[in-house]
Amino acid sequence: MPAAPRSPSSAGPVHYRVEAADPHAHLYAVTLTVAAPAARQELSLPVWIPGSYLVREFSKNLQSLRATQNGEPVALKQLDKHRWQAQCKKGSPLVLTYQVVAYDTSVRTAWLDASRGFFNGTSLCLRVHGQESAAHTLEVVRTPALSGWSVATGLAPAKVTRQGFGTYRAADYDELVDCPVEMGPFWSARFTACGVPHRLVVAGAAPSFDGERLVADTRRICEELIRFWHGPSPKPPHGSYVFMLNVVDDGYGGLEHRNSTALICGRRDLPRQGEARTPEGYTTLLGLISHEYFHTWNVKRLRPSEFARYDYGQENYTELLWFFEGFTSYYDDLLLRRCGLLDDAAYLRLLTKAANQVLQTPGRHVQSVAEASFDAWIKYYRQDENTPNATVSYYTKGSLVALCLDLALRREGRTTLDAVMRGLWQRCAGGPMKEADLLQVLKSLSGRDWSREIAAWAHGTQDLPLAELLAAHGVTLHEEAPQWAQRLGLRVGESGGLQAKVVLRGGLAEKAGFMAGDEWLGVETPEGGAWRLTKLEDLPLYAGSATQVTALVARDRRLMRLTLDLQPQPGRAADTVRLAVTDAAAAARWLAPQ
Repeated sequence: MPAAPRSPSSAGPVHYRVEAADPHAHLYAVTLTVAAPAARQELSLPVWIPGSYLVREFSKNLQSLRATQNGEPVALKQLDKHRWQAQCKKGSPLVLTYQVVAYDTSVRTAWLDASRGFFNGTSLCLRVHGQESAAHTLEVVRTPALSGWSVATGLAPAKVTRQGFGTYRAADYDELVDCPVEMGPFWSARFTACGVPHRLVVAGAAPSFDGERLVADTRRICEELIRFWHGPSPKPPHGSYVFMLNVVDDGYGGLEHRNSTALICGRRDLPRQGEARTPEGYTTLLGLISHEYFHTWNVKRLRPSEFARYDYGQENYTELLWFFEGFTSYYDDLLLRRCGLLDDAAYLRLLTKAANQVLQTPGRHVQSVAEASFDAWIKYYRQDENTPNATVSYYTKGSLVALCLDLALRREGRTTLDAVMRGLWQRCAGGPMKEADLLQVLKSLSGRDWSREIAAWAHGTQDLPLAELLAAHGVTLHEEAPQWAQRLGLRVGESGGLQAKVVLRGGLAEKAGFMAGDEWLGVETPEGGAWRLTKLEDLPLYAGSATQVTALVARDRRLMRLTLDLQPQPGRAADTVRLAVTDAAAAARWLAPQ
């Protein structure tokens, strides 16, 4: 692969030329030019991407790495799974060429086919050790195969065409890899929010897609969040912002960046022309947009002190994901309520769902959210059949910690969590923070120490005081009869039959001897009947008034009979609840637009 000619006027000391070399083979071709390499120049590809806490080994997709100086081969030595060393001569640029296989449709890596391209710099851009703080430039090349395509990215343009192809600049490597690139014949719209230019690009939408509604709702979210952080005369930290939404048949996810976000949603979740209602899937999408945009402040700038400078070569540990992900998860839906995209009833349904998810997770009594934050690298992103029994989500329980803290602050009447978040932003100058900073701001604004609550709620494993705190704000927590899956402590799949996916700790199914992977074929009743079971909801139909049945189970092709009690366990805490407003005036002081 020949080295691309460099333009002295636009190329930086570290310059990347990215070409969609073969969309059908999902191959990007990258040419990296280092103007002044070290004698033994080390290079590496990140093993993870900030915001997604799992070592993903992006170098597994890199191939055909070659190095030259003045057209002559340069010796390359591979040091480990993601690092190389080039033996360079003084005074000549180092040119490296390589290919990257892009076959991941998620927001974390890279994708390329004949209809769309997307990549994060952590997947394509080798890091030049010793020059991370130098200016970097990225050239996105338009090839004949990309006719009709455009480019969208948060990077600052240096010299680009109207379609966005050309050269972009970054102040350093961190900025370069924190600005993903979207390519294709996507739908695009621009709007301003509090004076800040925004762009929304949507790839893969159906013809019924109502772009005007999505833009209008996204603008409302952006304006609400900017004012949340900066008040009536906002000066947000980003000069522009890009939403990149990839629409697929069925999918969901997002990843935050400093002035952009990459999102995935299902095609049926988009708003449709001529349809005024707000389906559940669209509400979920708006919550995702709110969540990732909130991260522009909370984790991209205000972030754990351990993330002051990312180490791209290994895990970066922190105990504070319960704050950065959990508090963001609290505000994503609450701010939808405040800007009028949800009413009280819809918001409380979402809050009920979060409460039930935590209550129905036995692991909440095993692992604190601080521990869950630290263990994200080995547990949250590597879930298995025992995950609900041993772990708790720092997203979901973290959001309930934020709820409890907000309600407790409001009950005392001196401040709110809103003010605490803004106080943290000012105290830390929009930069790295520690848990001690949170405690200090809480104390200065409320007039008392909150270390006992934070120790119990974030570092402990006891249940949160949801009922007490909600009641003080006009919302009652009602216990509800659980569904059969929860009554049994069993999570099943129902594709062509019943298969146990998870057996919850201490539940009736565990006591009967069920294990993950079992195929539940049927039940035998005390009256002597035997019934084929294909839906869990049919169990009471066949069991009748029986308090015990025999479950017919296949495990490793062996047929087994398990004695299954159906009566609720005495003394077992309620794990299914519903929230309802009982004092509208009190609830309004918390839920109504601020």
